[in-house]
Amino acid sequence: MTVETTRNLEALAAQAQTLMSVFTKAGYEAVAPSIIQPADVFLDVIGESLRARTYVFTDQDGAELCLRPDITVPTCRLHLERHADPATTARYCYNGPAFRFQPQGATASHPREFRQAGIERFGDKSREAAEAETVAVVVKAIEKVGLKDWTLKLGDLGLFSSVLDAADVSPNWKKRLDDAFLKPLSFRNALKDFASAARVASPGVPEELLSAVRRDEWEKSEAAVAVYLEENAIELLGTRSLADITEHLMVIAEDRQEKPLDASAIELIERYVGVTGPATTAGEKIAALLKGAKNGAGAALETYDRRLALLANAGIDLNRVTFSAEFGRTLAYYSGLVFEVNSASLEEKSPIANGGRYDGLMRAAGAQVEIPAVGAAIHSERLLAATVKGAQ
Repeated sequence: MTVETTRNLEALAAQAQTLMSVFTKAGYEAVAPSIIQPADVFLDVIGESLRARTYVFTDQDGAELCLRPDITVPTCRLHLERHADPATTARYCYNGPAFRFQPQGATASHPREFRQAGIERFGDKSREAAEAETVAVVVKAIEKVGLKDWTLKLGDLGLFSSVLDAADVSPNWKKRLDDAFLKPLSFRNALKDFASAARVASPGVPEELLSAVRRDEWEKSEAAVAVYLEENAIELLGTRSLADITEHLMVIAEDRQEKPLDASAIELIERYVGVTGPATTAGEKIAALLKGAKNGAGAALETYDRRLALLANAGIDLNRVTFSAEFGRTLAYYSGLVFEVNSASLEEKSPIANGGRYDGLMRAAGAQVEIPAVGAAIHSERLLAATVKGAQ
């Protein structure tokens, strides 16, 4: 963490007290998940970009551990420890440090050790209502500490998935596009590559190894990969496991059997990801875009409209809300609504808060089934900086 003055420490403490007061009054139980966590859960679900930025170490017993890069996953694990039935409804709030390596160097807005104040809620069957309430509570907390110039950006990974269904892409292409979508800066380039040819370059990977991996014969495939690594004296280093490598090779093998992505599908996807602007008009744009598509996305659009109405009912000024179809999260566990709160006082790459829906994360943390889950985290140092700038 960057060196802080006593004044900043006191200001952050006072801010945290205000945020937690808003959360607890809204019915969220204050918890303090462990800072040191099992590394495997994080490395499996957080995605490539954050995986490389997680501080991982091995203790004297040989257990691979990490400093938590966020507090959502630890809260999921805490919930599972408390409840035999993971579908038990619960609301939690927290305030504490998280840790991420900053490849461009630590700054005041992007420190290696930073504070998060957040909320997580599990088991809500009324999905859009839970999402709207989550956004409303976060905005109320931010306003309570004095930030008034906030704006809200929405995205919807579930809607993107529905557009892919409307484009009638194959399951394999859909998975590749879903994965690529989590990298907004490279997504359009990836789309062009998918249109030109599906065959993925695989330098150094022998044909016999690719032909030996099959998704319907996982154990044999993993054994073949293990033999290849041993015969070629390749050690498992870093954060990639044998299962990760096997999965990667399977994707390459499957891609080599696919035809290039259909031109009409490419056009529909490109037009969709170009949708941006006021959230109140984005639904109409997407509906017009999908009119006449082979498969519709009516249910997803109904969800979008219902969510906006619930946000308005929760007190969110929709004139401050924008939608960006291309907006995704670098955290791979998000699966539906994604959002961020910004301030004019800070650059766009430094949002005040982030959040979204992550129904599959509880299964990754140890549950047997997916559990409805949505949450958000406020970046405490950024909020303080924006509040100070706004008061000047």
